[in-house]
Amino acid sequence: MSFQPADNIQDLQYFGEFGGVNPSISDSSTYTFLSAKTMFDTFEGNADGCYLYSRHSTPSNLYLGEALAAMEGTQTANVTASGMGAITPVLMQLCGAGDHIVSSRTIYGGTYAFLKNFTPKFHIETSFVDITNLEKVEAAITSSTKVIYCESVSNPLLEVADIKGLADLAKKYNLKLVVDNTFSPLSIAPAKLGADIVIHSLTKFINGSSDTVGGVVCGTQEMIDNLRNVNDGACMLLGSTMDSLRAASVLKNLRTLHIRMKQHSHNALYLAQQFEKDGLKTVYPGLPSHPSHELFTQMMHPEFGYGGMLTLDVGSLDKANELMELMQHKNLGYLAVSLGFYKTLFSAPGSSTSSEIPEDEQAEMGLTDGLIRFSIGLDNDIERTYEMMKACMIEVGVLRPAGKMETVSV
Repeated sequence: MSFQPADNIQDLQYFGEFGGVNPSISDSSTYTFLSAKTMFDTFEGNADGCYLYSRHSTPSNLYLGEALAAMEGTQTANVTASGMGAITPVLMQLCGAGDHIVSSRTIYGGTYAFLKNFTPKFHIETSFVDITNLEKVEAAITSSTKVIYCESVSNPLLEVADIKGLADLAKKYNLKLVVDNTFSPLSIAPAKLGADIVIHSLTKFINGSSDTVGGVVCGTQEMIDNLRNVNDGACMLLGSTMDSLRAASVLKNLRTLHIRMKQHSHNALYLAQQFEKDGLKTVYPGLPSHPSHELFTQMMHPEFGYGGMLTLDVGSLDKANELMELMQHKNLGYLAVSLGFYKTLFSAPGSSTSSEIPEDEQAEMGLTDGLIRFSIGLDNDIERTYEMMKACMIEVGVLRPAGKMETVSV
Protein backbone atom coordinates (compact mmCIF):
# COMPACT_ATOMS: atom_id res chain seq x y z
CA MET A 1 0.00 0.00 0.00
CA SER A 2 1.34 3.44 -0.92
CA PHE A 3 1.40 6.18 1.73
CA GLN A 4 2.49 9.77 1.27
CA PRO A 5 0.77 11.72 4.06
CA ALA A 6 3.79 13.75 5.12
CA ASP A 7 4.58 14.70 1.52
CA ASN A 8 0.98 15.75 0.95
CA ILE A 9 1.26 18.26 3.79
CA GLN A 10 4.70 19.40 2.61
CA ASP A 11 3.40 20.10 -0.88
CA LEU A 12 0.75 22.55 0.31
CA GLN A 13 1.62 26.18 -0.32
CA TYR A 14 0.06 29.03 1.65
CA PHE A 15 1.10 32.67 1.52
CA GLY A 16 -0.11 35.49 3.71
CA GLU A 17 -1.92 38.40 2.09
CA PHE A 18 1.30 40.48 2.33
CA GLY A 19 3.56 37.67 1.12
CA GLY A 20 4.24 36.17 4.53
CA VAL A 21 5.47 32.58 4.59
CA ASN A 22 2.63 31.86 7.02
CA PRO A 23 -0.95 32.58 5.96
CA SER A 24 -2.48 35.66 7.51
CA ILE A 25 -4.77 35.03 10.48
CA SER A 26 -8.37 35.99 9.85
CA ASP A 27 -9.14 37.80 13.10
CA SER A 28 -12.80 38.52 12.33
CA SER A 29 -16.04 37.06 13.60
CA THR A 30 -18.07 38.26 10.61
CA TYR A 31 -17.40 39.14 6.97
CA THR A 32 -18.62 41.88 4.68
CA PHE A 33 -20.33 41.37 1.30
CA LEU A 34 -20.21 43.59 -1.74
CA SER A 35 -23.80 42.75 -2.59
CA ALA A 36 -26.90 41.61 -0.73
CA LYS A 37 -27.38 38.79 -3.23
CA THR A 38 -23.96 37.32 -2.42
CA MET A 39 -24.90 37.31 1.27
CA PHE A 40 -28.13 35.47 0.43
CA ASP A 41 -26.30 32.97 -1.77
CA THR A 42 -23.74 32.31 0.96
CA PHE A 43 -26.50 31.59 3.49
CA GLU A 44 -27.91 29.11 1.02
CA GLY A 45 -24.49 27.48 0.54
CA ASN A 46 -24.21 28.57 -3.09
CA ALA A 47 -21.34 31.06 -2.97
CA ASP A 48 -18.12 29.10 -2.92
CA GLY A 49 -15.14 31.00 -1.52
CA CYS A 50 -17.22 33.54 0.40
CA TYR A 51 -17.11 33.77 4.18
CA LEU A 52 -20.20 34.39 6.23
CA TYR A 53 -19.60 34.13 9.95
CA SER A 54 -16.81 32.51 11.96
CA ARG A 55 -19.04 29.81 13.41
CA HIS A 56 -19.50 28.63 9.82
CA SER A 57 -15.88 28.89 8.69
CA THR A 58 -12.87 31.19 8.43
CA PRO A 59 -9.85 31.34 6.11
CA SER A 60 -7.59 30.27 9.00
CA ASN A 61 -9.75 27.25 9.78
CA LEU A 62 -9.92 26.29 6.12
CA TYR A 63 -6.13 26.40 5.80
CA LEU A 64 -5.78 23.99 8.72
CA GLY A 65 -8.62 21.81 7.47
CA GLU A 66 -7.03 21.55 4.03
CA ALA A 67 -3.70 20.46 5.55
CA LEU A 68 -5.37 17.82 7.74
CA ALA A 69 -7.39 16.50 4.82
CA ALA A 70 -4.14 16.18 2.85
CA MET A 71 -2.63 14.26 5.76
CA GLU A 72 -5.54 11.82 5.96
CA GLY A 73 -6.17 11.58 2.23
CA THR A 74 -9.76 12.85 2.32
CA GLN A 75 -11.50 15.42 0.13
CA THR A 76 -11.75 18.04 2.86
CA ALA A 77 -12.01 18.57 6.61
CA ASN A 78 -13.69 20.73 9.24
CA VAL A 79 -11.82 21.82 12.38
CA THR A 80 -13.60 22.13 15.71
CA ALA A 81 -13.06 23.52 19.19
CA SER A 82 -12.18 20.12 20.73
CA GLY A 83 -11.93 16.44 19.97
CA MET A 84 -15.35 15.86 21.50
CA GLY A 85 -16.54 18.81 19.43
CA ALA A 86 -15.66 16.72 16.37
CA ILE A 87 -16.99 13.36 17.58
CA THR A 88 -20.39 14.46 18.85
CA PRO A 89 -21.57 16.46 15.79
CA VAL A 90 -20.57 13.64 13.44
CA LEU A 91 -22.61 11.06 15.34
CA MET A 92 -25.57 13.42 15.72
CA GLN A 93 -25.42 14.24 12.01
CA LEU A 94 -25.41 10.59 10.98
CA CYS A 95 -28.01 9.33 13.47
CA GLY A 96 -31.54 10.24 14.48
CA ALA A 97 -34.20 8.92 16.83
CA GLY A 98 -34.48 5.15 16.57
CA ASP A 99 -31.03 4.66 15.06
CA HIS A 100 -28.30 2.41 16.39
CA ILE A 101 -24.48 2.58 16.63
CA VAL A 102 -22.03 -0.30 16.95
CA SER A 103 -19.01 0.95 18.89
CA SER A 104 -15.79 -0.46 20.21
CA ARG A 105 -16.06 -1.16 23.92
CA THR A 106 -12.60 0.33 24.53
CA ILE A 107 -12.77 3.99 23.58
CA TYR A 108 -11.99 7.31 25.22
CA GLY A 109 -14.08 7.76 28.37
CA GLY A 110 -15.76 10.94 27.12
CA THR A 111 -16.88 9.23 23.92
CA TYR A 112 -18.12 6.26 25.92
CA ALA A 113 -20.11 8.56 28.23
CA PHE A 114 -21.62 10.37 25.24
CA LEU A 115 -22.79 7.12 23.65
CA LYS A 116 -23.81 5.43 26.89
CA ASN A 117 -25.46 8.29 28.76
CA PHE A 118 -26.24 11.16 26.39
CA THR A 119 -27.41 9.86 23.02
CA PRO A 120 -30.13 7.64 24.59
CA LYS A 121 -31.92 10.91 25.46
CA PHE A 122 -32.40 11.24 21.70
CA HIS A 123 -33.38 7.57 21.33
CA ILE A 124 -30.06 6.65 19.76
CA GLU A 125 -28.77 3.38 21.19
CA THR A 126 -25.25 1.91 21.11
CA SER A 127 -23.95 -1.65 21.32
CA PHE A 128 -20.43 -1.85 22.72
CA VAL A 129 -18.45 -4.79 21.31
CA ASP A 130 -14.95 -6.21 21.08
CA ILE A 131 -13.94 -4.33 17.94
CA THR A 132 -11.09 -6.78 17.28
CA ASN A 133 -13.63 -9.56 16.67
CA LEU A 134 -15.29 -8.93 13.31
CA GLU A 135 -17.84 -11.70 13.90
CA LYS A 136 -19.05 -9.97 17.07
CA VAL A 137 -19.17 -6.65 15.27
CA GLU A 138 -21.28 -8.12 12.48
CA ALA A 139 -23.57 -9.91 14.98
CA ALA A 140 -24.28 -6.56 16.68
CA ILE A 141 -25.49 -4.88 13.46
CA THR A 142 -29.25 -4.47 13.23
CA SER A 143 -31.65 -3.00 10.70
CA SER A 144 -31.42 0.28 12.65
CA THR A 145 -27.63 0.50 12.66
CA LYS A 146 -26.19 3.55 10.91
CA VAL A 147 -22.59 3.77 12.17
CA ILE A 148 -19.65 1.60 13.17
CA TYR A 149 -17.42 3.62 15.49
CA CYS A 150 -13.91 2.79 16.64
CA GLU A 151 -10.46 4.12 17.40
CA SER A 152 -7.52 3.01 15.26
CA VAL A 153 -5.62 2.29 18.46
CA SER A 154 -7.96 2.26 21.43
CA ASN A 155 -7.74 4.45 24.50
CA PRO A 156 -6.38 3.21 26.87
CA LEU A 157 -5.90 -0.51 26.15
CA LEU A 158 -4.17 -0.05 22.78
CA GLU A 159 -6.38 -2.53 20.97
CA VAL A 160 -5.96 -2.24 17.20
CA ALA A 161 -8.96 -2.08 14.89
CA ASP A 162 -8.95 -3.98 11.60
CA ILE A 163 -10.03 -0.92 9.66
CA LYS A 164 -10.19 -2.63 6.28
CA GLY A 165 -12.28 -5.47 7.73
CA LEU A 166 -14.60 -2.98 9.43
CA ALA A 167 -14.85 -0.96 6.21
CA ASP A 168 -15.92 -4.10 4.33
CA LEU A 169 -18.64 -4.69 6.94
CA ALA A 170 -19.76 -1.08 6.69
CA LYS A 171 -20.08 -1.33 2.92
CA LYS A 172 -21.89 -4.67 3.17
CA TYR A 173 -24.60 -3.16 5.40
CA ASN A 174 -24.55 0.39 3.96
CA LEU A 175 -23.16 1.92 7.14
CA LYS A 176 -20.67 4.70 7.83
CA LEU A 177 -17.35 3.75 9.42
CA VAL A 178 -16.14 6.52 11.72
CA VAL A 179 -12.57 6.16 13.02
CA ASP A 180 -10.88 8.23 15.72
CA ASN A 181 -7.19 8.28 14.70
CA THR A 182 -5.90 10.43 17.58
CA PHE A 183 -3.39 7.84 18.83
CA SER A 184 -1.82 7.09 15.45
CA PRO A 185 -1.51 10.12 13.14
CA LEU A 186 0.67 9.40 10.10
CA SER A 187 1.29 5.82 11.28
CA ILE A 188 -2.19 4.75 10.17
CA ALA A 189 -4.31 6.34 7.42
CA PRO A 190 -7.89 5.08 8.04
CA ALA A 191 -9.40 6.70 4.93
CA LYS A 192 -6.94 4.82 2.71
CA LEU A 193 -8.12 1.62 4.41
CA GLY A 194 -11.79 2.36 3.73
CA ALA A 195 -13.01 4.53 6.62
CA ASP A 196 -15.68 7.07 5.67
CA ILE A 197 -14.83 9.66 8.31
CA VAL A 198 -11.61 10.20 10.26
CA ILE A 199 -11.56 12.18 13.49
CA HIS A 200 -8.70 13.55 15.57
CA SER A 201 -8.35 15.36 18.82
CA LEU A 202 -5.88 17.99 17.62
CA THR A 203 -5.08 18.62 21.29
CA LYS A 204 -2.78 15.60 21.31
CA PHE A 205 0.01 14.58 18.90
CA ILE A 206 -0.98 16.83 16.01
CA ASN A 207 -0.59 20.07 17.96
CA GLY A 208 2.01 18.53 20.25
CA SER A 209 2.51 21.34 22.76
CA SER A 210 -0.39 20.82 25.19
CA ASP A 211 -1.46 24.45 24.87
CA THR A 212 -4.50 24.12 22.61
CA VAL A 213 -7.74 22.15 22.57
CA GLY A 214 -9.06 21.29 19.11
CA GLY A 215 -10.55 18.64 16.86
CA VAL A 216 -11.08 17.80 13.21
CA VAL A 217 -13.48 15.81 11.03
CA CYS A 218 -11.93 14.56 7.78
CA GLY A 219 -14.28 13.23 5.10
CA THR A 220 -16.01 13.84 1.81
CA GLN A 221 -17.01 17.28 0.64
CA GLU A 222 -20.65 16.24 0.95
CA MET A 223 -20.25 15.18 4.58
CA ILE A 224 -18.41 18.34 5.59
CA ASP A 225 -20.94 20.52 3.74
CA ASN A 226 -23.72 18.75 5.64
CA LEU A 227 -21.99 19.41 8.97
CA ARG A 228 -21.64 23.11 8.09
CA ASN A 229 -25.15 23.56 6.72
CA VAL A 230 -26.81 26.60 8.32
CA ASN A 231 -30.20 24.85 8.52
CA ASP A 232 -29.39 21.40 9.89
CA GLY A 233 -25.61 21.03 10.14
CA ALA A 234 -24.51 19.67 13.50
CA CYS A 235 -21.17 21.52 13.56
CA MET A 236 -22.86 24.78 12.58
CA LEU A 237 -25.77 24.50 15.00
CA LEU A 238 -24.00 22.92 17.98
CA GLY A 239 -21.33 25.61 17.76
CA SER A 240 -18.11 23.61 18.21
CA THR A 241 -16.07 26.19 16.32
CA MET A 242 -12.29 26.49 16.50
CA ASP A 243 -10.88 29.96 17.07
CA SER A 244 -8.85 31.34 14.15
CA LEU A 245 -5.82 32.13 16.31
CA ARG A 246 -5.75 28.54 17.56
CA ALA A 247 -6.15 27.19 14.03
CA ALA A 248 -3.12 29.18 12.89
CA SER A 249 -1.12 27.89 15.86
CA VAL A 250 -2.00 24.23 15.19
CA LEU A 251 -1.13 24.64 11.49
CA LYS A 252 2.39 25.78 12.40
CA ASN A 253 2.88 22.84 14.75
CA LEU A 254 1.46 20.37 12.22
CA ARG A 255 4.49 21.00 9.99
CA THR A 256 6.76 19.18 12.45
CA LEU A 257 4.38 16.27 13.14
CA HIS A 258 6.31 13.83 10.92
CA ILE A 259 9.54 14.52 12.81
CA ARG A 260 7.89 14.29 16.21
CA MET A 261 6.01 11.05 15.48
CA LYS A 262 9.23 9.32 14.44
CA GLN A 263 10.83 10.25 17.77
CA HIS A 264 7.73 9.38 19.84
CA SER A 265 7.64 5.97 18.15
CA HIS A 266 11.37 5.35 18.45
CA ASN A 267 11.35 6.13 22.17
CA ALA A 268 8.19 4.15 22.91
CA LEU A 269 9.46 1.06 21.12
CA TYR A 270 12.77 1.17 23.00
CA LEU A 271 11.08 1.51 26.39
CA ALA A 272 8.49 -1.16 25.60
CA GLN A 273 11.20 -3.63 24.59
CA GLN A 274 13.21 -2.95 27.74
CA PHE A 275 10.22 -3.10 30.09
CA GLU A 276 9.09 -6.39 28.59
CA LYS A 277 12.60 -7.84 29.03
CA ASP A 278 12.42 -6.76 32.67
CA GLY A 279 9.29 -8.88 33.13
CA LEU A 280 6.78 -6.03 33.27
CA LYS A 281 3.35 -6.58 31.75
CA THR A 282 3.83 -4.27 28.78
CA VAL A 283 1.39 -3.51 25.98
CA TYR A 284 2.67 -1.77 22.85
CA PRO A 285 1.65 -2.47 19.23
CA GLY A 286 5.29 -2.61 18.19
CA LEU A 287 5.97 -5.68 20.36
CA PRO A 288 5.46 -9.09 18.72
CA SER A 289 3.63 -10.08 21.91
CA HIS A 290 0.84 -7.60 21.14
CA PRO A 291 -2.19 -9.56 19.85
CA SER A 292 -2.55 -7.22 16.87
CA HIS A 293 1.13 -6.63 16.12
CA GLU A 294 0.90 -8.18 12.65
CA LEU A 295 -2.31 -6.30 11.83
CA PHE A 296 -0.80 -2.96 12.84
CA THR A 297 2.31 -3.77 10.81
CA GLN A 298 0.17 -4.47 7.74
CA MET A 299 -1.77 -1.20 8.10
CA MET A 300 1.00 1.15 9.15
CA HIS A 301 3.23 3.58 7.33
CA PRO A 302 6.55 2.05 8.46
CA GLU A 303 8.41 5.35 8.45
CA PHE A 304 6.38 6.61 11.42
CA GLY A 305 6.48 3.52 13.60
CA TYR A 306 3.98 2.13 16.08
CA GLY A 307 3.15 5.36 17.89
CA GLY A 308 4.01 6.93 21.20
CA MET A 309 1.54 5.17 23.51
CA LEU A 310 2.24 2.20 25.76
CA THR A 311 0.81 0.73 28.95
CA LEU A 312 2.27 -1.04 31.96
CA ASP A 313 0.29 -3.00 34.54
CA VAL A 314 2.03 -2.72 37.93
CA GLY A 315 -0.58 -4.69 39.89
CA SER A 316 -2.48 -2.14 41.96
CA LEU A 317 -3.63 1.49 41.94
CA ASP A 318 -1.56 2.28 45.04
CA LYS A 319 1.57 0.98 43.35
CA ALA A 320 0.73 2.84 40.14
CA ASN A 321 0.22 6.11 42.00
CA GLU A 322 3.43 5.68 44.00
CA LEU A 323 5.42 5.04 40.85
CA MET A 324 3.92 7.95 38.92
CA GLU A 325 4.49 10.37 41.78
CA LEU A 326 8.14 9.29 42.05
CA MET A 327 8.72 9.55 38.29
CA GLN A 328 7.30 13.07 38.33
CA HIS A 329 9.51 13.95 41.31
CA LYS A 330 12.52 12.70 39.32
CA ASN A 331 11.45 14.89 36.35
CA LEU A 332 10.84 11.89 34.10
CA GLY A 333 7.45 13.22 33.06
CA TYR A 334 4.21 14.57 34.41
CA LEU A 335 1.32 12.88 36.16
CA ALA A 336 -1.26 14.29 33.79
CA VAL A 337 -3.97 13.23 31.37
CA SER A 338 -3.74 13.86 27.62
CA LEU A 339 -0.90 12.84 25.32
CA GLY A 340 1.42 13.94 22.55
CA PHE A 341 3.49 16.37 24.65
CA TYR A 342 7.29 16.72 24.32
CA LYS A 343 7.51 15.43 27.90
CA THR A 344 6.28 11.97 28.87
CA LEU A 345 2.80 12.02 30.42
CA PHE A 346 1.41 9.20 32.55
CA SER A 347 -1.87 8.47 34.29
CA ALA A 348 -3.96 5.62 35.66
CA PRO A 349 -6.86 5.67 33.18
CA GLY A 350 -9.24 3.65 35.35
CA SER A 351 -9.39 6.57 37.76
CA SER A 352 -8.96 9.37 35.20
CA THR A 353 -9.60 9.37 31.45
CA SER A 354 -11.74 6.21 31.56
CA SER A 355 -13.42 6.86 34.90
CA GLU A 356 -16.75 7.39 33.10
CA ILE A 357 -16.79 3.65 32.39
CA PRO A 358 -18.37 1.69 35.30
CA GLU A 359 -15.94 -0.48 37.27
CA ASP A 360 -17.62 -3.75 36.27
CA GLU A 361 -17.34 -2.82 32.59
CA GLN A 362 -13.71 -1.76 33.07
CA ALA A 363 -13.02 -5.21 34.50
CA GLU A 364 -14.82 -6.93 31.62
CA MET A 365 -12.71 -5.12 29.02
CA GLY A 366 -9.47 -5.76 30.91
CA LEU A 367 -8.89 -2.27 32.32
CA THR A 368 -7.20 -2.98 35.65
CA ASP A 369 -6.51 -0.67 38.60
CA GLY A 370 -2.76 -1.05 38.18
CA LEU A 371 -2.68 -0.02 34.53
CA ILE A 372 -0.56 3.04 33.74
CA ARG A 373 -0.94 4.73 30.36
CA PHE A 374 2.23 6.38 29.07
CA SER A 375 2.46 8.99 26.32
CA ILE A 376 6.18 8.78 25.65
CA GLY A 377 7.93 12.08 25.06
CA LEU A 378 10.68 13.30 22.75
CA ASP A 379 13.64 12.53 25.03
CA ASN A 380 16.91 12.69 23.11
CA ASP A 381 18.65 10.10 25.33
CA ILE A 382 16.00 7.43 25.78
CA GLU A 383 18.52 4.97 27.22
CA ARG A 384 19.15 7.37 30.13
CA THR A 385 15.40 7.80 30.57
CA TYR A 386 14.93 4.04 30.77
CA GLU A 387 17.62 3.63 33.42
CA MET A 388 16.03 6.37 35.52
CA MET A 389 12.55 4.88 35.13
CA LYS A 390 13.87 1.44 36.05
CA ALA A 391 15.48 2.88 39.19
CA CYS A 392 12.09 4.36 40.17
CA MET A 393 10.41 1.00 39.62
CA ILE A 394 12.96 -0.72 41.84
CA GLU A 395 12.56 1.95 44.52
CA VAL A 396 8.75 1.48 44.76
CA GLY A 397 8.96 -2.31 44.51
CA VAL A 398 7.51 -2.80 41.05
CA LEU A 399 10.82 -4.40 39.98
CA ARG A 400 13.33 -6.29 42.06
CA PRO A 401 16.93 -5.10 41.69
CA ALA A 402 17.64 -8.20 39.58
CA GLY A 403 14.98 -6.97 37.12
CA LYS A 404 12.28 -9.54 37.84
CA MET A 405 8.78 -8.39 38.53
CA GLU A 406 7.66 -8.56 42.13
CA THR A 407 4.52 -10.50 42.94
CA VAL A 408 2.03 -7.84 43.97
CA SER A 409 -1.06 -8.63 46.00
CA VAL A 410 -4.10 -6.97 44.47
